Amino acid sequence: MKTFSAKEKDVVKKWFVVDADGKVLGRMAVRIATILTGKHKAIYTPHVDTGDFVIVTNAAKIALTGKKPEQKRYWRYSGYPGGLHSRSFAETIKKRPELVIREAVYGMLPKNKLARIRMRKLKVYPGAEHPHAAQQPAELKI
Repeated sequence: MKTFSAKEKDVVKKWFVVDADGKVLGRMAVRIATILTGKHKAIYTPHVDTGDFVIVTNAAKIALTGKKPEQKRYWRYSGYPGGLHSRSFAETIKKRPELVIREAVYGMLPKNKLARIRMRKLKVYPGAEHPHAAQQPAELKI
């Protein structure tokens, strides 16, 4: 018996749309990361991008549990002395709600060369509208 190994040309990529309104950030990010990596498919191969595209709408209406809305902070460092910047969850969700979901999903992907390729297949929009109607995305229940 031989081990199956998917080829890039054999992979059929689907599109899914997720409505983030009222969904818990971590639970939703786990499901999205699974779909981006392709682990939900029988043809999953670790070194080949077998994942699907995911569209997230209503990113501004994401929910957190417990005290996380008050305590969670997002950090970035410029590389210069004194260049550490932090922003609270409330500030981030007002200014750039798509960043909250992108950071959560990126943290759950394997740290390898495919991570950036997989992140390009994640489309996040703060409102209910998205320009990907031509791809006929299927509704993903989380």
